[in-house]
Amino acid sequence: MTSGAQYSANAQYTATAKGLHWFMALGLLGLFSLGLYMADLHFSPLKLKLYSWHKWAGVTLFLLALLRLFWRLTHRPPELPGHMTSLERWLAHSGHALLYVLLFAIPLSGWLMSSAKGVQTVYFGLWPIPDLLSKDKSLGDALHEVHETLNWILALVVTGHALVALKHHFVDHDAVLRRMLPGTSGKNRGY
Repeated sequence: MTSGAQYSANAQYTATAKGLHWFMALGLLGLFSLGLYMADLHFSPLKLKLYSWHKWAGVTLFLLALLRLFWRLTHRPPELPGHMTSLERWLAHSGHALLYVLLFAIPLSGWLMSSAKGVQTVYFGLWPIPDLLSKDKSLGDALHEVHETLNWILALVVTGHALVALKHHFVDHDAVLRRMLPGTSGKNRGY
């Protein structure tokens, strides 16, 4: 663990890291909202179209998560503020690790679910993605529950992530939030 003494209020995430962060945040919000909406629709051509869009967006975000993980491993993020306790640092690192796990587990559970339900994903209607499982309705139903549960866990973790970022900004008055915002220098401006 790195010492808080190396924390710099001017430290920034790279423009690529910021772009991936915000694009994925918007994408996850859209996918979650679409999932809630389409789940209760009656079977129709619209529902089939929305399911296809949901899958395409899920595959896209999975690919972006791979890129994001690669970027994170090859570009060290800014240090955490020195005022954070050991417990807060552990929670921050654990929360980020859980976010990454969920960014991979959710699309994989969706892929497995689609495979078990016998509905192949064809990315943008052009590229078939091979099924990972044979058709099995009961397994498909179980994987649907797993996919849904993982999404609700992600919603809770993302909400906690956002609340902690706001706490850093409004209570701790440090640059943790500003260093991830596009177009900011991350400097502590006295608030």
